[in-house]
Amino acid sequence: MDTTVFRPMDTPHPPATVAVSARSLTKVYGKGAAEVRALDGVDVDFAAGAFTAIMGPSGSGKSTLMHVLAGLDGATAGTARLGATEITSLDDTALTRLRRDRVGFVFQSFNLLPMFTAEQNILLPLELAGSAVDREWFDTLVSTLGLGQRLTHRPAELSGGQQQRVAIARALIAKPEVVFADEPTGNLDSRSGAEVLSFLRRSVRELGRTIIMVTHDPTAAAYADRVVLLADGRIAGDIADPTPESVLMGLEALRAIDQVAL
Repeated sequence: MDTTVFRPMDTPHPPATVAVSARSLTKVYGKGAAEVRALDGVDVDFAAGAFTAIMGPSGSGKSTLMHVLAGLDGATAGTARLGATEITSLDDTALTRLRRDRVGFVFQSFNLLPMFTAEQNILLPLELAGSAVDREWFDTLVSTLGLGQRLTHRPAELSGGQQQRVAIARALIAKPEVVFADEPTGNLDSRSGAEVLSFLRRSVRELGRTIIMVTHDPTAAAYADRVVLLADGRIAGDIADPTPESVLMGLEALRAIDQVAL
């Protein structure tokens, strides 16, 4: 039975266990005639132990939402929470500590240090935090991500897909509560991108991680358990058990609404 659902969302749809949440979250850039309301009263919950994709047209606010939820950017109004912690009220020092200890990041450009080996890049967050290495967890990540034969290689000796797998291992090594992935397959060919997305999904299903991914690609979004759609800085739809076709239908529905509004 097809369980895919597309529906407008006027109220939050809380999952059983919430990893990240937003209430009336608003982000405004500029003032007066130059004002841009990137987020306009967003209410949303992201489930723990799930893989959620955020999608929307260009300028919809999806990257801004991720940046505010991750503590990389501040909010103009409203609240964002990581677990029970209201991150929108934290000062810079507390935000830095939160990002170091409780959040992982995967970026489009990999951001690996070229002079370090794959193993050194993976372990870098623990070194910076002065934390001990959990070798059992390290071995689990290396095995799951298929990096056992690449640990002594530097980034220049790795393919793009292998570099991104190293970046995923680095994001997971400190066992963060949530990993934010910003267009993680944007610099990869289709085959490498599919490998990376499969590993992200495995990290959720086999390792119990929580991942929130921003993407513009319906095929990438279909690897997630759920897709949250944004339009004009607002939550505009929610797709359960997404397929590339259902995601495209959701995006087309948003475009149709925009055309009617115009």
